[in-house]
Amino acid sequence: MRHRVDTFKIGRSGSHRRAMLANMVSSLFTTGRIETTLVKAKEASRFAERLITIGKKQDLHHRRLAVSRLRDKTAVRKLFAEIAPSYEGRQGGYTRIVKLGKRRGDAAEMCVLMMVEAAEAPKAAAPVVEDVKAEPAKAEAPAVAEEAK
Repeated sequence: MRHRVDTFKIGRSGSHRRAMLANMVSSLFTTGRIETTLVKAKEASRFAERLITIGKKQDLHHRRLAVSRLRDKTAVRKLFAEIAPSYEGRQGGYTRIVKLGKRRGDAAEMCVLMMVEAAEAPKAAAPVVEDVKAEPAKAEAPAVAEEAK
């Protein structure tokens, strides 16, 4: 039985869908952003997030898993060398979707799928400020009055 197993098919066969997603995510990893339809971007985002999580485990087994899914060795090299280490402190949410509006030809909802900046990833807590007693203000008013004379 297939209880609670869901594959978003995007109107394509299984092999076509896997090839399309591998190409889209390879382009995302090499360029940092892609422009596509909203439906494809949502599925590519899920696929990319899984691959980045695989890339955070820096061993041969996970590298081979990434190559088998992406089929692009240069994108896998960049994933393991640059992308995954930059998100080391982040638990997810590596991609962002920004909607652009409807496409003119067929009114498909368009968007940009991009990588979230790695510099934003670890959010530091606000610094703790100790209570410091204020010193009494110095009397500067007489000095200003003397200069005016």
